[in-house]
Amino acid sequence: MKVEDMILVSVDDHIVEPPTMFDQHLTTAQKSIAPKVRKDENGADYWLFEGRRAGNIGLNAVVGRVREEYGCEPISFDQMRRGAWDIDARIEDMNANGLLASLNFPSVVTFDGSLFHQFENKKNALTLLKAYNDWHIDEWCGSYPGRNIPNAIVPYWDIKATVEEVKRVVKKGCHAISFSDNPALKGQPSIHDEHWDPLWRVCAENNVMINIHIGSGAQAPHASMESPIDAWITTMPISIVNSAADWLHLRALNKYPNLKISLSEGGIGWIPYFLERADFVHEHHKAWTFADFGGKKPSDVFREHFLTCFIDDRFGLKNLEEIGEDNVAYECDYPHSDTVWPESANMLFDSLKHLPDSTINKITHENAIRLMNFDAFGPMGGRENCTVGALRKQAEHVNTEPKSLGGARPVEPDREDQRVTSGDIIRMFTSVSEKDGQMTADEDA
Repeated sequence: MKVEDMILVSVDDHIVEPPTMFDQHLTTAQKSIAPKVRKDENGADYWLFEGRRAGNIGLNAVVGRVREEYGCEPISFDQMRRGAWDIDARIEDMNANGLLASLNFPSVVTFDGSLFHQFENKKNALTLLKAYNDWHIDEWCGSYPGRNIPNAIVPYWDIKATVEEVKRVVKKGCHAISFSDNPALKGQPSIHDEHWDPLWRVCAENNVMINIHIGSGAQAPHASMESPIDAWITTMPISIVNSAADWLHLRALNKYPNLKISLSEGGIGWIPYFLERADFVHEHHKAWTFADFGGKKPSDVFREHFLTCFIDDRFGLKNLEEIGEDNVAYECDYPHSDTVWPESANMLFDSLKHLPDSTINKITHENAIRLMNFDAFGPMGGRENCTVGALRKQAEHVNTEPKSLGGARPVEPDREDQRVTSGDIIRMFTSVSEKDGQMTADEDA
């Protein structure tokens, strides 16, 4: 196989919600509660939800910048590459990257949609959440069939409404939802409470993938405010490990054999030891803990129910046999700073080229398409139109050169020590979050 022959699907990218998001998806009567985009005296674009300023519009949306500006948080739409928020430009950037299809998480409404959980008026919150899903499925994904995998958010403050919304979006062709990796940290019952059984059941019955993104509940800890931010960035993907262990012990996995969980943006290199440790703990401690994996090893249950993904993880790929080649997918993470756009295909192929073609196909697209119940080839007119080479040919006109776009800097230019710390980043986002009674802090901060 050559790099041009690969077919590339990402299970973790992000949308910066455009100002027109709600325009076509609310009735005339509902327009009075429509969130609006405003610009403050500093030139920052922001959303007003329920009359309060919501989080940063484009958290970490720094793709296409010169790397010296990765720490400059964009505060307006014109400080981002247009593909971050415009679907037409996004498709062109996907083509330039050789990327066939992408599953996208929200930004301003947070990865799991928990901004709506903070609404005082939950009726309005449900109305807007449904409108978001309609925009996401019908407009963002529907504008270019076969290119974006629908990923709905659910009103999990209300389990009955959550089940109904899952059923509704399934009828629209959506077989993936974004959920908190730890709802107990959002004031909801833990995943081990029978409260959630209706959700597990409806997802299993309708082949709906549950995506739990890093930072959607548990947060990657900062060692100290003086610690270089590099330390936090290094460990951020692996922070999903605690939630992975929690979900691995979910009793519903024994009850619903086809229930699927995706560990979004978590990497894969840590998984071999994680599974080894889980098997050891179960064998060594089950006599007194009474953990029940239905007579199986925890590692077997993991391989039956979990999808993992990576951007660049050579160690994980060298140990693929311990993870399971049916459990691994690719992630691009556009437009965040970890993305290697527009070189994703080349870097990925360099990591995969030692593997058989059948395994490469599983990792690059087959696992994602199968587990997300998504048809990419049909709308594209056949497999031959879906390869890295075919897509890049359509994007020969796209300028991918890095640009200087500006933004909010975490460190003042005249500070003697220019090294960026965790405290610098926290202070930058705190100063933004205090403006206008902001509704929520940004999840990755």
